[in-house]
This record gives sequence, C-alpha cells and structure tokens, in this order.
Amino acid sequence: MNKILYLRGLTCPNCAARIEHELQRLDWVRDARITLLKEELSIELADSEPEDLQAVVQKIVHTFEPDVQVTETPATNAASTEDAKEEESQLPQIIAGAVLAMAAACVFYLLPERHAVGIAGFILAYLLLGYDVIIKSYKTIVSRQFFDENLLMTVATLGAFAIGEYPEAVTVMLLYQLGEWFQDKAVEKSKRSIAEMLDICPETACVLKNGEFVQVSAEDVKIGDIILVKPGEKVPVDGLVKTGASKLDTRALTGESAPRSIHPGETALSGTVNIESSLQIEVTKASGDSTAAKVVKLVEDAAAHKAPSEKFITKFARYYTPAVVILALLIAIVPALITGGWAEWLRRACIFLVISCPCALVISIPLSYFSGIGVASRHGILVKGGNHLETLSQVRTFVFDKTGTLTKGTFEVTHIEPAGSEEALIRAAYLSEQNSNHPIAQSIRALGKDIAPAQPDSFSELPGKGVSAVFGPDTYHAGNAAMMQALRISYTPSSQEGTVVHVARNETYLGSLTISDALKPEAKPALESLRALNISKTAILSGDAKPVVASVANALDIDAYEAELLPQDKVSGFQKLRQSQNAGKTAYVGDGINDAPVLALADVGISMGSLGSDAAVEASDIVLMSDDLSLLPKGIQIAQKTHRIVIQNIVFALTIKALFLFLGAIGIANLWTAVFADVGVMILAVLNAMRMLKK
Repeated sequence: MNKILYLRGLTCPNCAARIEHELQRLDWVRDARITLLKEELSIELADSEPEDLQAVVQKIVHTFEPDVQVTETPATNAASTEDAKEEESQLPQIIAGAVLAMAAACVFYLLPERHAVGIAGFILAYLLLGYDVIIKSYKTIVSRQFFDENLLMTVATLGAFAIGEYPEAVTVMLLYQLGEWFQDKAVEKSKRSIAEMLDICPETACVLKNGEFVQVSAEDVKIGDIILVKPGEKVPVDGLVKTGASKLDTRALTGESAPRSIHPGETALSGTVNIESSLQIEVTKASGDSTAAKVVKLVEDAAAHKAPSEKFITKFARYYTPAVVILALLIAIVPALITGGWAEWLRRACIFLVISCPCALVISIPLSYFSGIGVASRHGILVKGGNHLETLSQVRTFVFDKTGTLTKGTFEVTHIEPAGSEEALIRAAYLSEQNSNHPIAQSIRALGKDIAPAQPDSFSELPGKGVSAVFGPDTYHAGNAAMMQALRISYTPSSQEGTVVHVARNETYLGSLTISDALKPEAKPALESLRALNISKTAILSGDAKPVVASVANALDIDAYEAELLPQDKVSGFQKLRQSQNAGKTAYVGDGINDAPVLALADVGISMGSLGSDAAVEASDIVLMSDDLSLLPKGIQIAQKTHRIVIQNIVFALTIKALFLFLGAIGIANLWTAVFADVGVMILAVLNAMRMLKK
C-alpha cells in the first residue's frame, strides 16, 4: 500500500535524505522516497496506515525542517509563489542581523568603555541571525538526532561566545545563514529550470462539441474527440491528424531542432508545437496517458532513484558527523587536561566543528544528478534515475538490435541492376507488384510512384516465390530466383546483400531490384562518436539472416555480431558478450518490445523511440524520444560530465576539509578560515554542480 504526501517548501537535499532515513526506521514503513522536484513523499506501508499518518510525518519533518508543511495535496501555483516570497523574506532578516552586528562591532572596538553594550549588540545580532538554527538544534536533541549541521554550528558559535570571540561567533552564524540561503536559491533555481523544461503539457484543449470548437480542460478530453490546434499552440494530447497539414516543433519532446512535417493519417504527439497551419486531430490517448504526460512523469520520478554516489554520501554524513563531534570533544578536553589553556583548546574545537560541516557534499552531489537528469530530458533523453545516469557514464560495451535501431526498419530499393532499359525494368516491377500488400511490394511501388497505375486482366501470387500480372498480351513476373527457375526464364544472379527481386516480361529477363532495410544515416557517425568516448566494444544481436547482419556489421565497423536469434537466444547471446574479457558495464539498445528481456538484463537498457510503448518504458532504464542514434553519444557526454562534476566535488570538499581540520586542530586556522572551509566550499561545490544546467 502506497501513500503520497507533499512537503511544501522543502529545498534541502540533505534534510530530504535524513527524513527518508528516519521514516524508514519505523516498523510500519517498508520504504520512503522524497522527490525534491515535486516536493513529494511516497511512503510504502508494510501493513495498515496509522491513525494520523500526516501528523506522524509532520513531527518527523519538523525535526529537520520546522518551516516545511506536510499536506495531502500538491501546492498550487499561488501557494508556490507564496513559498518563494517567504523564502525571499529571509534575506531582510539576514541583512538586519548583519547591520546590527556591524553596529555592535563599532561600539565594541571604538568605545572600549561601552564593551557591555557591544556584547549585548552581538548577542541580539546572533539571536536574530541564528534563532532558527538554535531551534532546529534543540529539536534534533529532543528527537535524539544528535548530530547535524545545525547542532555543529550552534555548539561552535556558543563555544566562541564562551571564550569571548563575540565578533567571530556572529560572523560565522551570518555567513552560515548566507550559505544556507544561497543553497536554497540554487536548488530552487534548478527546480524551476527543470520544471520549465517539463512545462510541455497544455492545460486546455479546443474540442469539437455540437458543431463548434469550445475550450475545455485537457483532462476532460476523451478518446475519439476531435480537437483543433492552431498555429503557435501546443498539441494537448496524442492523436491522428484528420484534416490539415503543417510542421511541428518537437524540440521540447525529442530535442530535435528541425521541425517535422505532419499530414492526415499521421500521429501528432502531445507537447509538440504547431507551426504553420491549423490541424484537426482525432484523440487516441487520454491526457494522463499521452506522450507529454509520460515524459513529465518519467523525469519527475527519476529524482527518487538515487545513484550509488548519492547513497554513499548520505551514509558517509551519518557516520562522519558524530565522528567529528567526538574528535572536537577530545580536542577541547584531552590536551587541556595535560597542558591547561582551556580557552585555547575550546577555540580550536569550535573551529574544528565549523570546518567539519558536510554541507558541500550532501547538497552538491544530489544537485548534480538532479541537474544532469533535467539536461538529458532537454535533449530528448529520458533517464529514469541518477543510478542509471551514473552507470551510463561507466559503460564500455554497446550491444544493438539491428532492425529499427541501426537500420530504418522499413524496406526500400537499394540497388537496381537492369538487363537492358532501367525504365522498362522499374515499370514492369511496378505493374507486377501494384496489387500486392507485401512490404517488398510497397517499396517497389514507392520507387515507381510516378508511373500511372493500370488494372491487370488477372493477378496471381506464388507463395514464397513472387507474383505475376497479365496486361493484354503481356505477362509480367516479379519474384526470387526460384520463380525464374520455375518459369524457365534465364536470369542473372545478383551478389547484392538483401532481398533480390528478378523481373521479366513474358520470357524476357529485364533485370533485378535489391530491396533491403537501409542503414540510418546517422548510424556510422554515432558509432564513431561512441568510440571517441571510450566505448571499447560494439556488437549486434539480431534475428535477421546472417548475410544481412554481417553486411550491417561490416558497414558500421561493429566488432561482433550474432544472427538468426530468437528472443530467448538474444538473452544467452547478451550474457556471453557481457562475460567476455574487458566488456565492463554493458548497454543494450533495442526497440523495447521484442527486446524487453535483454533490456531488463543489461546494466543499462536503452529503448529507441519507443515511448508510445508501455513495454519499452517498463523494460528500459533510458528512453530516447526519437529514433536518432546521435542521442547515444550525447547521453554518454551528459552522464560523463555529471560524473566528473560529482567526483570533482567529492575530491575538492574532502581535500579542503581535511586540510583545514588539520590546521584547526594544531591551532593555525581561525574561525574566519573555518567559515571558508565550510560555507565557501559549499558555495563553490553548488556552483560547480549547477554547471550542468548550462547549455
């Protein structure tokens, strides 16, 4: 049983992680996940729901974030604006505290006889700046959550007051609050940036009712309704174009910059923008099931799936913080017992506590993955969690399905070999195949689309061989070599890869056409780009004939291939590839339906342009919104950049903190340098994480 609650005003990734951890400790909670983008808490209950679940959750949330409100409904736009204003109102409080601290410093240093007044000013400034930190510290002690950054900051600054370091104590609290405000703004900016990217679902639709088009809520549109989409408007739900032809801007959905032409009978996806002329569309999917809604849900839910680095940092902070508190106590007490100088060792312990705050890591790491997922979605790459983004950055082997992935998935004439006139060959082939529904016949009809159709006197089909059509005195034949042999027509064998159709008029051989599934034009450049990104091995697993698969592998310089595989054979073939030497992390790219077992088995399963298929979305870890293979190297680049930023922040934060912790312990660092080691490092790490949001 699942229960959804909303945490209005939650912006701190660290607090979110601790709320999750505290809820997961409860006997009746099987799992708890917070999606920061939606401010949503999903609780999986082990048994029945407690009597007042909301009150229980509110109590736990207020332990870490007293200002966050727990509700059963998501915040409206008005409520979100109100929360933003409340967040802005914290800045005047910080400014007022800073002004009061400066006034107190002037009195304290310039008027020695008024020291008491200066000290009183510092105390007032400290309380104005840090009362909420002190309250949070008290609540963590009461709830036995003894170790967090609020408690560290409170103990450190009160210790500074105890040894007479009044200006330093107030300044540390001021800079800490400035850092917290900056962190909230940075997270909020990231949330807004991603929310703007996902603002692709129109709230209303123009529906035909009683002969007139009227505006209704998009949620009220039903399958079978006719909707009108004017130039400049977004398509609200998926549907088939009934009347009109136009171009659609698909950038928000697929990341493609070039507009896509659309004609009657073709599918218009929700979230795309109509550019040229009005379209009337017959609805095929309800609002909640449309493509745009699926995109939004996938990206929103992705934030709940944490990468190993995020989990490590959360667990690291859980043990790191109590460890540094114990070390600070040892620094304050043990040397003083031996050498005396209690004030000096207490000062060093306070410095040690300020430096030790793990904010830089617990904030910047989730923010990096959060931003990386958002940027990937902007390019039409839907990553279903930070864990998959991290794994993608480590992939060294790519395995592909062939049909519809490396090739277009549609037959077309790729080679013409006339025995005489090419025009006569194409005309004879067209007249032979014009009444057949076979995919090969469709490709021949497309080749001869300018030829005037004619009704044959008779038409016959030889299963497994070909077709014959009679036009007056002439009989046209189109089929394979077996058909030519059966009709005793002398023909020229073809060495081309693909399906060869031999064509004859009466007993005269006119030549042959080779029909094959053509490579996607971007396939070769995409694979070259993957190799440049340290992808060491590529392979194909296909159910197609061996000569056809071999031809594709040779054309694309694929390292290995297996052909004529049934779906169950693909699983064993993939396992063999994954266990081969130097395979490393392995990704599988397929259409997401027939390849579902392998997609689920791969370290990273990637489905190509299959968002319309529920099977594809379920089986794969990453969904490419279009069939464009160039999205693969783009996805690798985004994943690798995200991973680099995460590693940079971990190394930078731990190195700086280790250095300053040592300097603080031996008495070289003071409270001012401690502030840089805490707030400064946190701000730099957050800024580094936000680089992901840049183009």
